[in-house]
Amino acid sequence: MTKMTAGQALAKVLVDWDVDHIYGITADSINNTVDGFYKEKAKLNYIQVRHEETGALAAAADAKLTGKVGVSFGSAGPGAVHLLNGLYDAKMDHVPVLAIVGQSATGVMNTNFFQEMNQDPIFVDVAAFHKQVVSADQIPYVVDEAIRSAYATKSVSVVIVPDDLSGQEIEFNGFKTKPLKAITTQVVPKQEDIETVLSALKEAKNPILWVGKGAYGARKEVVAVSEKFGLPVLSTAPATGVMPTSHKNFMGSWGRLGTKPAFEAGLTSDLVLFVGTNFPFARYLPETAKFIQVNNNLADLGKQRDAEITVLSDAKLFLEELLKADFSVEKRAFLKALQINKQNWDNWLDELASDDKGGLSAEGVMRAIKESSSDNAVFGLDVGNNTEWAIRQLPFDKQQKFSMSAWYGTMGFGLPAGLAGKLSYPEREVWTISGDGGYAMVMPDLLTEVKYNLPVINVVLENKAFGFIQHEKLMAQQALYGIDLLGADWAHMAKDMGAIGFTVSSLAELNDTMKKISELQVSGNKKPIVIDAKIKNVDPIDTSFVTVDENIFGKDMVETYRKQYDISEEAQPALSSILEQIEN
Repeated sequence: MTKMTAGQALAKVLVDWDVDHIYGITADSINNTVDGFYKEKAKLNYIQVRHEETGALAAAADAKLTGKVGVSFGSAGPGAVHLLNGLYDAKMDHVPVLAIVGQSATGVMNTNFFQEMNQDPIFVDVAAFHKQVVSADQIPYVVDEAIRSAYATKSVSVVIVPDDLSGQEIEFNGFKTKPLKAITTQVVPKQEDIETVLSALKEAKNPILWVGKGAYGARKEVVAVSEKFGLPVLSTAPATGVMPTSHKNFMGSWGRLGTKPAFEAGLTSDLVLFVGTNFPFARYLPETAKFIQVNNNLADLGKQRDAEITVLSDAKLFLEELLKADFSVEKRAFLKALQINKQNWDNWLDELASDDKGGLSAEGVMRAIKESSSDNAVFGLDVGNNTEWAIRQLPFDKQQKFSMSAWYGTMGFGLPAGLAGKLSYPEREVWTISGDGGYAMVMPDLLTEVKYNLPVINVVLENKAFGFIQHEKLMAQQALYGIDLLGADWAHMAKDMGAIGFTVSSLAELNDTMKKISELQVSGNKKPIVIDAKIKNVDPIDTSFVTVDENIFGKDMVETYRKQYDISEEAQPALSSILEQIEN
């Protein structure tokens, strides 16, 4: 057996699990553990962040982007507490993350020592696995068990390590048990369930296919089912890209991050084929639509919406079985109308993007990113109106990837996701998109991108407001109290931090900046870039409830909505009007 410190044995376990980088800040209660990372630095890259929250959020983004366990660490007390935001994000989005938490040395525990805390209860709710080691020999074994648990539960594991224990020498020579991280049991659909679904698809007049993240890896099957059965496709926001965003049958997402055609498709459908998702807002779909839910988690069936037909199955296997059907469906008038509806919507967004007379629009910035980004770009999305604009316009039809804080919805996710994206995919182009509110929360870690030569392109949409909350206050007819933000020269600050900064406030400046960035990339730039986009503070259209059809909502409500968002009937006719023209 080989002798080494328990901290080095811990690091070797991480390396065996294919972990190549780890985020955190060292301190006296975790110094011995970090010294173990140093001894394995040839294989394990320690990324020193400026705030443990950033590290934990980056670890969560790593897991979302790669499927591999993300790892971060913090010291006892404040460092441990700072991890919680990223850990809750990982828990709620069901991704494997390991947190290594320092603790006071065993000799001073239970003596009210400096920063000593009973830390295990802090992590009881967020972590499926949480243990404090009590001997040096336990450390590699408990960490190995914690990683297995993170993969098995798709959740968070926390290991608390008293600092003196990780500094002790132990005998360790690795494990014989292989690190199996990708073994999953496939849930095969029953044939009678497939026949029931096919029968329902035959009878439906206005059916839609609604896919979630469970359908990742089944893009080919989603497209084929859509085309075979003439199904308009909606996705949850986190599942954007499961269906290529440029496909004529793709309508976008439902809700505030969604589109007008997606809302109208859901509103008028008579059958919803709900595959691979537990989307919480499904409960707001019309009760008149027949609901078919397909999920490989028995507990999720019927959780968000009472379903007439339920199928326990993996999404890909289910879709493959549907494609074996001996019939197809000609393109319905419903699908034709929705394709026109989606084209009208895209044209309208393009008009908004082209108009900078009253100031640069967020739509204009998104279009520039769409036109400038590579086919395999990685995007880190923050939380707020910026997410709304990004999901509606960014291209996810090639090999692009993105990460967002979907269920937890924490501001400040964008920059850490960019860190993760560039570290996990160093050869890919990486962009982050943030509002000025979310960016300000984590902006010091731009220094981390500078320190490790990570040329992430960070786009800051500055409208000097908490825009997403501003909309809620407007809808509630409340005073816009606590919404306004003090602006800053984010580009100048970026330069002072060793990055490259550009300020844009018009389409001409934006286009010129994108050309300069392209030249920098060709020249092999290693510095992060910040685009400080000074956009006009316009409340983006709320697509969670699109009231443009007088037959449903009445004339007054329609006029109010159209006036609020400046959408004419000519540019954005109701779906029923388009359908009427097609049928006549």
